Amino acid sequence: MKNRLLYFLLLISTLIWADNNATYENLTLSDALEIVQKDNLEISIAKFDKDVASLGTKVANGYSFGKLDAEIMGLRSNDAGNVFGFKLQSREATFGDLGFSDFLGGISQAISSSAGDFATFSQMMSNPQMSDSLLSTIPNDLNFPDTRNHFDVKLIYMLPLYTGGKLASYRAISKKMVEMKSLDKEKIKALKIFEVRKTYYDISLLYKFEKDLELIKNNIEKLRDATISFRQEGYAKETDILEVESKLSNVERMFFQAHANRELSYQFLSFLLNSEVKSIKKVSLEELECKLTLDEVLDSNSDIKKAKLGLKIQSKMVDVSRASFKPEVGAFAEYGSSDDKFLNDFKEKDRYTLGVQAKLNILNGGVDSAKLQQEKIKLLKVKKQVELASKGISLQYKKIKTEIFNLDKQIESIKKEKELAQKIYTAYQERYKEGLASINDVVIKQSLQIEKLLKLLELQNSRLQKLLQIQKMAH
Repeated sequence: MKNRLLYFLLLISTLIWADNNATYENLTLSDALEIVQKDNLEISIAKFDKDVASLGTKVANGYSFGKLDAEIMGLRSNDAGNVFGFKLQSREATFGDLGFSDFLGGISQAISSSAGDFATFSQMMSNPQMSDSLLSTIPNDLNFPDTRNHFDVKLIYMLPLYTGGKLASYRAISKKMVEMKSLDKEKIKALKIFEVRKTYYDISLLYKFEKDLELIKNNIEKLRDATISFRQEGYAKETDILEVESKLSNVERMFFQAHANRELSYQFLSFLLNSEVKSIKKVSLEELECKLTLDEVLDSNSDIKKAKLGLKIQSKMVDVSRASFKPEVGAFAEYGSSDDKFLNDFKEKDRYTLGVQAKLNILNGGVDSAKLQQEKIKLLKVKKQVELASKGISLQYKKIKTEIFNLDKQIESIKKEKELAQKIYTAYQERYKEGLASINDVVIKQSLQIEKLLKLLELQNSRLQKLLQIQKMAH
């Protein structure tokens, strides 16, 4: 049986491992966005936070239904006060428990002394010394009772009838906190979507960069082959070959670095999707445009939504503080039974108590007033934070739009410069073959071509990041 259980656990673990370690190839961006929303660990954690907040709403609602407690108590004592109280609560107290046996003993002595004569008995009882003697008698049954067990079972129900609006405010706050956690989750989701999109564009950009580098590498290899031929014919120097080889090594280094960065991007993408990604379907670098208006961003931005929600929560906190100046009214009900044996004669010895309590604070040194003023000041602060959030997002949006416009112009210019650098390099390569230019001139022009390519990569990457930032701002 133990082995079967072990095999079953191993099978379940294998299935879970296999499910959580899926491998994707040629993964599209749309599929990746679906996967990240479903499997990303940070989004999953945010869902737990929302679930916790939802349960907090149930807690806040539950207070309005009051509280019902069941209490079971078992005691054993020979304390005179306790034992008499136990018997009284169990409805078993007698005059004997009060020590009347000792009191009656004194009266019996008085009757015996009077020989049955009532007049004599009355005279004896009216004697102050006799009265003092009887009243000062220590009742043994009352002061030295036998040890007694006591079992008490009762139900206690307490219900708040009026709290000055405090419970209603807490219920409203708990609902707003669920909305706040939902916004937190949506913000994390937007961040992960942003990171997936950026990684896809980074990888696609690196693929394009590697392709351009491959073209440059091929051109340098052709130049090297030509230089070697010229060297054999006596038209080139050994240093010419070395310069070309040095430039080729530089391009290969850049190619390796780009490849390494692409692999790092794949690793980060796999982390985001919580699954291994072998390859992706490249996205077009020219299709991404910013079509979101400022109003759309402001209406959708989660930071602004959270600030407005915080304003509503703080308004309710003011109501909570204001409730301290109003009375609190609660109802109370208790039903139970006691005996020296557990649940013995429960119905015959049951009891109940009903009550209503009202409480109003008259003076507490101005603490409630100070707390109310604190909450009102916090409310003013949150109002300013809402205004600041809106203006801050607007400023950020306009700044990014301006930067995108400038980047578009720079990219357009650098693309032309790159094309011209390619043509100039080709021309100098031909001039070198004809002996009209040195190898140093050709290498310089080729370095200029690489410089333009690197600058284009930098500008395109900056532009993509700015565009994606605007998309992220709208969530």
